[in-house]
Amino acid sequence: MELIHASHLKGTISVPGDKSISHRAVMFGAISDGMTEITNFLQGADCRSTISCFQNMGISIEQKKDTILVHGRGLHGLHTPAGMLDAGNSGTTVRLISGILAGQPFESVLSGDASIQKRPMKRILEPLSSMGADISSIKGSGCAPLAIRPSKLHGISYLSPIASAQVKSCLLLAGLYADGATSVTEPVLSRNHTELMLSAFGADIRSAGTTAAIEPEPKLKGLKIEVPGDISSAAYFIAAGLLTKGSEILIQNVGVNPTRDGIRKAASAMGGSIQTLNERTVSGEPVCDLLVCSSDLKGTVIEGSLIPALIDEIPILAVMAAFAEGTTVIRDAAELKVKESDRIKTVTDNLRRMGAAVTPTDDGMIINGNRSMLHGADFDSYLDHRIAMSFAVAALAIDEPCTMRNAECVTISYPDFYKDLAKLQR
Repeated sequence: MELIHASHLKGTISVPGDKSISHRAVMFGAISDGMTEITNFLQGADCRSTISCFQNMGISIEQKKDTILVHGRGLHGLHTPAGMLDAGNSGTTVRLISGILAGQPFESVLSGDASIQKRPMKRILEPLSSMGADISSIKGSGCAPLAIRPSKLHGISYLSPIASAQVKSCLLLAGLYADGATSVTEPVLSRNHTELMLSAFGADIRSAGTTAAIEPEPKLKGLKIEVPGDISSAAYFIAAGLLTKGSEILIQNVGVNPTRDGIRKAASAMGGSIQTLNERTVSGEPVCDLLVCSSDLKGTVIEGSLIPALIDEIPILAVMAAFAEGTTVIRDAAELKVKESDRIKTVTDNLRRMGAAVTPTDDGMIINGNRSMLHGADFDSYLDHRIAMSFAVAALAIDEPCTMRNAECVTISYPDFYKDLAKLQR
Protein backbone atom coordinates (compact mmCIF):
# COMPACT_ATOMS: atom_id res chain seq x y z
CA MET A 1 0.00 0.00 0.00
CA GLU A 2 1.27 3.48 -0.87
CA LEU A 3 1.32 5.78 2.15
CA ILE A 4 0.74 9.51 1.93
CA HIS A 5 2.72 12.58 2.90
CA ALA A 6 0.75 15.48 4.39
CA SER A 7 1.68 19.16 4.34
CA HIS A 8 -0.64 19.68 7.30
CA LEU A 9 -3.58 18.04 9.11
CA LYS A 10 -6.69 19.95 10.16
CA GLY A 11 -10.06 18.94 11.50
CA THR A 12 -12.12 17.09 14.10
CA ILE A 13 -12.18 13.35 14.54
CA SER A 14 -13.78 10.73 16.79
CA VAL A 15 -11.86 7.49 17.21
CA PRO A 16 -13.54 4.07 17.62
CA GLY A 17 -14.67 2.73 20.96
CA ASP A 18 -12.11 1.47 23.44
CA LYS A 19 -11.06 -2.10 22.66
CA SER A 20 -10.46 -3.15 26.26
CA ILE A 21 -13.82 -1.79 27.42
CA SER A 22 -15.68 -3.28 24.43
CA HIS A 23 -14.33 -6.76 25.20
CA ARG A 24 -15.26 -6.52 28.85
CA ALA A 25 -18.74 -5.14 28.21
CA VAL A 26 -19.65 -8.22 26.14
CA MET A 27 -18.07 -10.69 28.57
CA PHE A 28 -19.59 -9.23 31.73
CA GLY A 29 -22.94 -8.68 30.04
CA ALA A 30 -23.02 -12.36 29.02
CA ILE A 31 -22.64 -13.57 32.63
CA SER A 32 -25.12 -11.03 34.03
CA ASP A 33 -28.88 -11.32 34.33
CA GLY A 34 -30.83 -9.37 31.73
CA MET A 35 -29.83 -7.23 28.79
CA THR A 36 -26.67 -5.17 28.49
CA GLU A 37 -26.81 -2.37 25.91
CA ILE A 38 -23.43 -1.26 24.56
CA THR A 39 -23.08 1.88 22.45
CA ASN A 40 -19.95 2.96 20.53
CA PHE A 41 -18.78 -0.67 20.59
CA LEU A 42 -15.54 -1.26 18.68
CA GLN A 43 -16.38 -3.13 15.48
CA GLY A 44 -12.86 -4.52 15.11
CA ALA A 45 -11.95 -8.14 14.46
CA ASP A 46 -10.72 -8.74 18.02
CA CYS A 47 -13.98 -7.67 19.65
CA ARG A 48 -15.99 -9.60 17.09
CA SER A 49 -14.05 -12.68 18.22
CA THR A 50 -15.25 -12.14 21.78
CA ILE A 51 -18.85 -11.89 20.55
CA SER A 52 -18.45 -15.09 18.53
CA CYS A 53 -17.09 -17.02 21.53
CA PHE A 54 -20.07 -16.12 23.71
CA GLN A 55 -22.56 -16.80 20.94
CA ASN A 56 -20.95 -20.23 20.73
CA MET A 57 -21.82 -20.67 24.42
CA GLY A 58 -25.50 -19.86 23.97
CA ILE A 59 -25.57 -16.11 24.50
CA SER A 60 -27.84 -14.13 22.18
CA ILE A 61 -26.00 -11.03 20.95
CA GLU A 62 -27.49 -8.71 18.37
CA GLN A 63 -26.41 -5.53 16.65
CA LYS A 64 -28.76 -2.61 16.02
CA LYS A 65 -26.91 0.13 14.12
CA ASP A 66 -24.02 1.16 16.41
CA THR A 67 -25.46 -0.62 19.46
CA ILE A 68 -24.73 -4.15 20.68
CA LEU A 69 -27.37 -5.92 22.77
CA VAL A 70 -26.14 -8.77 24.96
CA HIS A 71 -28.89 -10.95 26.42
CA GLY A 72 -27.17 -12.22 29.55
CA ARG A 73 -28.01 -15.56 31.12
CA GLY A 74 -26.41 -15.02 34.52
CA LEU A 75 -23.25 -16.28 36.15
CA HIS A 76 -24.13 -19.93 35.48
CA GLY A 77 -26.02 -19.55 32.21
CA LEU A 78 -23.36 -20.44 29.65
CA HIS A 79 -23.79 -23.64 27.60
CA THR A 80 -21.29 -26.19 26.32
CA PRO A 81 -19.78 -24.70 23.13
CA ALA A 82 -20.32 -26.39 19.80
CA GLY A 83 -16.68 -27.02 18.93
CA MET A 84 -13.56 -24.98 19.65
CA LEU A 85 -13.85 -21.40 20.87
CA ASP A 86 -11.93 -19.26 18.37
CA ALA A 87 -10.39 -16.05 19.74
CA GLY A 88 -8.87 -15.06 16.40
CA ASN A 89 -5.97 -12.67 16.99
CA SER A 90 -7.18 -11.49 20.40
CA GLY A 91 -5.00 -12.14 23.43
CA THR A 92 -7.51 -10.30 25.60
CA THR A 93 -10.23 -12.75 24.57
CA VAL A 94 -8.11 -15.82 25.35
CA ARG A 95 -6.83 -14.66 28.71
CA LEU A 96 -10.03 -13.17 30.11
CA ILE A 97 -12.39 -15.89 28.89
CA SER A 98 -10.07 -18.51 30.40
CA GLY A 99 -10.99 -17.19 33.84
CA ILE A 100 -14.69 -17.54 33.10
CA LEU A 101 -14.30 -20.98 31.49
CA ALA A 102 -12.33 -22.29 34.48
CA GLY A 103 -15.49 -22.03 36.58
CA GLN A 104 -17.89 -23.72 34.13
CA PRO A 105 -19.39 -27.22 34.50
CA PHE A 106 -18.46 -28.14 30.91
CA GLU A 107 -15.31 -28.85 28.92
CA SER A 108 -14.01 -26.36 26.39
CA VAL A 109 -11.11 -25.84 24.01
CA LEU A 110 -9.92 -22.28 23.41
CA SER A 111 -7.55 -21.23 20.64
CA GLY A 112 -6.94 -18.62 17.95
CA ASP A 113 -4.82 -17.79 14.93
CA ALA A 114 -1.13 -18.59 14.39
CA SER A 115 -0.04 -15.49 16.31
CA ILE A 116 -2.17 -16.35 19.34
CA GLN A 117 -0.73 -19.87 19.39
CA LYS A 118 2.72 -18.33 20.02
CA ARG A 119 1.75 -15.90 22.76
CA PRO A 120 2.57 -16.83 26.39
CA MET A 121 -0.28 -18.29 28.46
CA LYS A 122 1.70 -19.69 31.41
CA ARG A 123 1.07 -16.36 33.09
CA ILE A 124 -2.58 -17.39 33.49
CA LEU A 125 -2.20 -21.19 33.48
CA GLU A 126 -0.09 -21.25 36.64
CA PRO A 127 -2.25 -19.05 38.90
CA LEU A 128 -5.48 -20.59 37.58
CA SER A 129 -4.07 -24.03 38.39
CA SER A 130 -3.24 -22.84 41.91
CA MET A 131 -6.95 -21.96 42.24
CA GLY A 132 -7.76 -25.58 41.37
CA ALA A 133 -8.56 -25.03 37.69
CA ASP A 134 -8.08 -27.94 35.31
CA ILE A 135 -6.51 -26.02 32.45
CA SER A 136 -3.63 -27.03 30.21
CA SER A 137 -1.80 -26.19 27.02
CA ILE A 138 -2.79 -28.97 24.62
CA LYS A 139 0.59 -28.91 22.83
CA GLY A 140 2.53 -28.55 26.08
CA SER A 141 4.02 -25.29 24.83
CA GLY A 142 2.47 -23.01 27.42
CA CYS A 143 0.44 -21.46 24.61
CA ALA A 144 -2.99 -21.95 23.03
CA PRO A 145 -4.85 -24.10 22.23
CA LEU A 146 -5.99 -24.53 25.82
CA ALA A 147 -8.09 -27.37 27.22
CA ILE A 148 -10.32 -26.49 30.18
CA ARG A 149 -12.28 -29.06 32.19
CA PRO A 150 -14.71 -28.68 35.12
CA SER A 151 -13.16 -28.31 38.56
CA LYS A 152 -13.79 -26.70 41.94
CA LEU A 153 -12.10 -23.33 42.26
CA HIS A 154 -10.60 -21.93 45.46
CA GLY A 155 -10.02 -18.31 46.31
CA ILE A 156 -6.34 -17.30 46.44
CA SER A 157 -4.21 -14.25 47.13
CA TYR A 158 -1.95 -13.97 44.11
CA LEU A 159 1.20 -11.88 43.96
CA SER A 160 1.67 -11.26 40.25
CA PRO A 161 5.25 -10.93 38.99
CA ILE A 162 4.06 -8.62 36.19
CA ALA A 163 1.66 -5.71 35.91
CA SER A 164 -0.89 -7.19 33.51
CA ALA A 165 -4.56 -6.27 33.33
CA GLN A 166 -5.20 -9.48 31.40
CA VAL A 167 -3.73 -11.68 34.15
CA LYS A 168 -5.49 -9.69 36.86
CA SER A 169 -8.82 -9.79 35.04
CA CYS A 170 -8.55 -13.52 34.32
CA LEU A 171 -8.10 -14.33 38.01
CA LEU A 172 -10.80 -11.93 39.19
CA LEU A 173 -13.24 -13.51 36.74
CA ALA A 174 -12.29 -16.99 37.95
CA GLY A 175 -12.83 -15.63 41.46
CA LEU A 176 -16.51 -15.13 40.65
CA TYR A 177 -16.79 -18.94 40.69
CA ALA A 178 -14.45 -19.70 43.63
CA ASP A 179 -15.31 -20.82 47.16
CA GLY A 180 -13.86 -17.71 48.77
CA ALA A 181 -12.34 -14.30 48.11
CA THR A 182 -9.67 -13.91 45.42
CA SER A 183 -7.15 -11.09 45.35
CA VAL A 184 -4.43 -10.06 42.89
CA THR A 185 -1.52 -7.80 43.83
CA GLU A 186 0.61 -6.30 41.05
CA PRO A 187 4.05 -4.66 41.19
CA VAL A 188 2.53 -1.60 39.47
CA LEU A 189 -1.14 -0.87 38.88
CA SER A 190 -2.30 -2.00 35.43
CA ARG A 191 -5.42 -0.71 33.65
CA ASN A 192 -8.44 -1.01 35.93
CA HIS A 193 -11.39 -1.29 33.50
CA THR A 194 -12.31 -4.70 34.92
CA GLU A 195 -12.57 -3.40 38.48
CA LEU A 196 -14.65 -0.38 37.48
CA MET A 197 -17.01 -2.29 35.20
CA LEU A 198 -17.53 -5.38 37.36
CA SER A 199 -18.42 -3.09 40.24
CA ALA A 200 -21.00 -1.34 38.04
CA PHE A 201 -22.52 -4.72 37.13
CA GLY A 202 -22.91 -5.48 40.85
CA ALA A 203 -19.80 -7.46 41.83
CA ASP A 204 -18.36 -7.12 45.33
CA ILE A 205 -14.92 -5.92 44.27
CA ARG A 206 -12.48 -3.72 46.15
CA SER A 207 -9.24 -2.02 45.20
CA ALA A 208 -6.47 -0.69 47.44
CA GLY A 209 -3.12 0.36 46.04
CA THR A 210 -2.05 -2.29 43.54
CA THR A 211 -4.38 -4.98 44.98
CA ALA A 212 -7.83 -5.88 43.68
CA ALA A 213 -10.03 -8.38 45.56
CA ILE A 214 -13.36 -9.97 44.63
CA GLU A 215 -15.98 -12.04 46.43
CA PRO A 216 -17.61 -15.03 44.69
CA GLU A 217 -21.15 -15.60 43.46
CA PRO A 218 -22.43 -12.03 43.00
CA LYS A 219 -25.77 -11.16 41.41
CA LEU A 220 -24.68 -9.35 38.28
CA LYS A 221 -27.30 -7.22 36.49
CA GLY A 222 -27.23 -6.04 32.89
CA LEU A 223 -26.77 -2.32 32.32
CA LYS A 224 -26.18 0.37 29.68
CA ILE A 225 -22.59 1.08 28.73
CA GLU A 226 -21.32 3.88 26.52
CA VAL A 227 -17.82 2.97 25.39
CA PRO A 228 -15.45 5.96 25.28
CA GLY A 229 -13.08 6.49 22.37
CA ASP A 230 -9.95 4.33 22.57
CA ILE A 231 -6.91 6.32 23.68
CA SER A 232 -4.71 3.72 21.98
CA SER A 233 -6.38 4.65 18.68
CA ALA A 234 -6.26 8.35 19.53
CA ALA A 235 -2.49 8.02 20.04
CA TYR A 236 -1.89 7.86 16.28
CA PHE A 237 -3.73 11.14 15.73
CA ILE A 238 -1.95 12.71 18.70
CA ALA A 239 1.35 11.79 17.06
CA ALA A 240 0.17 12.83 13.58
CA GLY A 241 -0.87 16.26 14.86
CA LEU A 242 2.39 16.79 16.74
CA LEU A 243 4.70 15.64 13.92
CA THR A 244 3.03 17.16 10.85
CA LYS A 245 3.85 20.85 10.46
CA GLY A 246 0.98 23.35 10.61
CA SER A 247 -1.48 20.87 12.09
CA GLU A 248 -4.37 21.23 14.53
CA ILE A 249 -6.57 18.23 15.34
CA LEU A 250 -9.47 18.00 17.80
CA ILE A 251 -9.96 14.39 18.95
CA GLN A 252 -13.36 14.00 20.57
CA ASN A 253 -14.65 11.60 23.24
CA VAL A 254 -11.35 10.04 24.28
CA GLY A 255 -11.17 7.81 27.36
CA VAL A 256 -8.43 9.12 29.66
CA ASN A 257 -8.48 6.60 32.48
CA PRO A 258 -5.26 7.35 34.44
CA THR A 259 -4.19 3.70 34.14
CA ARG A 260 -4.25 4.12 30.33
CA ASP A 261 -3.24 7.69 29.49
CA GLY A 262 0.54 7.37 29.63
CA ILE A 263 0.69 8.57 26.02
CA ARG A 264 -0.46 12.03 27.15
CA LYS A 265 2.21 12.18 29.86
CA ALA A 266 4.98 10.99 27.53
CA ALA A 267 3.95 13.29 24.68
CA SER A 268 3.81 16.27 27.05
CA ALA A 269 7.25 15.39 28.43
CA MET A 270 8.51 15.50 24.83
CA GLY A 271 7.15 19.04 24.47
CA GLY A 272 3.93 18.18 22.66
CA SER A 273 1.05 20.67 22.68
CA ILE A 274 -2.03 18.76 23.90
CA GLN A 275 -4.93 20.61 25.50
CA THR A 276 -7.62 18.82 27.53
CA LEU A 277 -11.16 20.07 26.89
CA ASN A 278 -14.70 19.13 27.95
CA GLU A 279 -13.74 16.75 30.77
CA ARG A 280 -16.56 14.47 31.92
CA THR A 281 -17.39 10.96 33.18
CA VAL A 282 -19.09 8.43 30.88
CA SER A 283 -20.20 5.03 32.23
CA GLY A 284 -17.76 5.39 35.10
CA GLU A 285 -14.77 6.25 32.89
CA PRO A 286 -13.10 9.69 32.60
CA VAL A 287 -13.51 11.15 29.10
CA CYS A 288 -12.40 14.39 27.40
CA ASP A 289 -11.60 16.01 24.06
CA LEU A 290 -7.97 16.55 23.09
CA LEU A 291 -6.74 19.48 21.00
CA VAL A 292 -3.37 18.65 19.43
CA CYS A 293 -1.12 21.16 17.63
CA SER A 294 2.13 20.58 15.76
CA SER A 295 5.15 20.83 18.04
CA ASP A 296 8.93 20.57 18.06
CA LEU A 297 9.57 17.48 20.15
CA LYS A 298 12.56 16.61 22.28
CA GLY A 299 13.84 13.28 23.59
CA THR A 300 12.76 11.86 26.93
CA VAL A 301 12.97 8.75 29.12
CA ILE A 302 9.99 6.38 29.22
CA GLU A 303 10.27 3.81 32.00
CA GLY A 304 9.04 2.34 35.26
CA SER A 305 5.48 2.81 36.44
CA LEU A 306 4.59 4.70 33.24
CA ILE A 307 5.08 1.60 31.06
CA PRO A 308 1.82 -0.26 31.92
CA ALA A 309 -0.14 2.93 31.10
CA LEU A 310 1.29 3.11 27.55
CA ILE A 311 2.57 -0.35 26.60
CA ASP A 312 0.40 -0.44 23.46
CA GLU A 313 1.49 3.07 22.47
CA ILE A 314 5.24 2.44 22.53
CA PRO A 315 5.46 1.84 18.74
CA ILE A 316 3.98 5.27 17.98
CA LEU A 317 6.06 6.88 20.75
CA ALA A 318 9.15 5.39 19.10
CA VAL A 319 8.12 7.02 15.82
CA MET A 320 7.71 10.36 17.63
CA ALA A 321 11.16 9.89 19.16
CA ALA A 322 12.74 9.46 15.71
CA PHE A 323 11.46 12.94 14.74
CA ALA A 324 12.36 14.52 18.10
CA GLU A 325 15.56 16.37 18.88
CA GLY A 326 17.84 14.37 21.16
CA THR A 327 17.80 10.89 22.66
CA THR A 328 14.77 8.95 23.85
CA VAL A 329 15.28 5.91 26.08
CA ILE A 330 12.52 3.32 26.47
CA ARG A 331 13.14 0.71 29.16
CA ASP A 332 11.24 -1.74 31.43
CA ALA A 333 9.15 -2.78 28.40
CA ALA A 334 10.19 -6.40 27.78
CA GLU A 335 6.47 -7.17 27.39
CA LEU A 336 6.80 -5.71 23.89
CA LYS A 337 8.39 -8.99 22.79
CA VAL A 338 5.17 -10.98 23.30
CA LYS A 339 2.62 -8.77 21.61
CA GLU A 340 1.14 -9.42 18.14
CA SER A 341 4.74 -9.16 16.97
CA ASP A 342 8.03 -8.76 18.80
CA ARG A 343 7.59 -5.00 18.89
CA ILE A 344 11.16 -4.29 19.92
CA LYS A 345 12.32 -5.97 16.72
CA THR A 346 9.57 -4.80 14.38
CA VAL A 347 9.74 -1.18 15.52
CA THR A 348 13.53 -1.20 15.29
CA ASP A 349 13.48 -2.71 11.79
CA ASN A 350 11.05 -0.12 10.45
CA LEU A 351 12.78 2.81 12.14
CA ARG A 352 16.06 1.77 10.52
CA ARG A 353 14.36 1.52 7.12
CA MET A 354 13.47 5.21 7.36
CA GLY A 355 17.00 6.17 8.42
CA ALA A 356 16.52 6.52 12.17
CA ALA A 357 19.37 5.78 14.57
CA VAL A 358 17.96 3.18 16.97
CA THR A 359 19.53 0.57 19.23
CA PRO A 360 17.32 -2.26 20.52
CA THR A 361 17.78 -3.45 24.10
CA ASP A 362 16.44 -6.41 26.07
CA ASP A 363 13.60 -4.33 27.48
CA GLY A 364 13.16 -1.46 25.04
CA MET A 365 15.22 0.73 22.73
CA ILE A 366 17.37 3.85 22.50
CA ILE A 367 16.44 6.29 19.72
CA ASN A 368 18.64 9.20 18.67
CA GLY A 369 16.15 11.52 17.06
CA ASN A 370 16.98 13.63 14.02
CA ARG A 371 14.23 14.61 11.57
CA SER A 372 16.74 15.59 8.87
CA MET A 373 18.08 12.01 8.65
CA LEU A 374 14.69 10.45 7.87
CA HIS A 375 13.69 9.37 4.37
CA GLY A 376 11.10 7.33 2.48
CA ALA A 377 10.90 3.61 3.11
CA ASP A 378 9.11 0.37 2.35
CA PHE A 379 7.66 -0.52 5.74
CA ASP A 380 6.42 -3.94 6.86
CA SER A 381 3.48 -4.21 9.26
CA TYR A 382 4.51 -7.74 10.28
CA LEU A 383 0.72 -8.29 10.42
CA ASP A 384 0.66 -6.16 13.59
CA HIS A 385 -2.03 -3.46 13.57
CA ARG A 386 -0.13 -1.11 15.85
CA ILE A 387 3.03 -1.32 13.73
CA ALA A 388 1.01 -0.55 10.59
CA MET A 389 -0.69 2.51 12.08
CA SER A 390 2.50 3.82 13.67
CA PHE A 391 4.47 3.87 10.44
CA ALA A 392 1.55 5.19 8.41
CA VAL A 393 1.83 8.21 10.74
CA ALA A 394 5.60 8.35 10.19
CA ALA A 395 4.99 8.54 6.43
CA LEU A 396 2.85 11.67 6.87
CA ALA A 397 5.87 13.64 8.07
CA ILE A 398 8.41 12.23 5.57
CA ASP A 399 8.76 14.16 2.31
CA GLU A 400 9.65 11.11 0.20
CA PRO A 401 7.31 8.24 -0.86
CA CYS A 402 6.62 5.43 1.59
CA THR A 403 4.80 2.10 1.26
CA MET A 404 3.45 -0.48 3.72
CA ARG A 405 3.29 -4.24 3.29
CA ASN A 406 0.19 -5.97 4.72
CA ALA A 407 -1.34 -2.63 5.66
CA GLU A 408 -4.86 -4.10 5.96
CA CYS A 409 -4.10 -5.65 9.37
CA VAL A 410 -5.41 -2.44 10.99
CA THR A 411 -8.88 -4.04 10.88
CA ILE A 412 -7.96 -5.79 14.15
CA SER A 413 -8.63 -2.57 16.08
CA TYR A 414 -9.40 0.29 13.68
CA PRO A 415 -11.08 -0.72 10.38
CA ASP A 416 -11.47 2.90 9.15
CA PHE A 417 -8.02 4.13 10.17
CA TYR A 418 -6.77 5.09 6.71
CA LYS A 419 -10.06 6.76 5.81
CA ASP A 420 -10.04 8.83 9.00
CA LEU A 421 -6.43 9.84 8.41
CA ALA A 422 -7.26 10.96 4.87
CA LYS A 423 -10.14 13.15 6.11
CA LEU A 424 -7.69 15.37 7.99
CA GLN A 425 -5.74 16.17 4.83
CA ARG A 426 -8.57 17.94 3.01
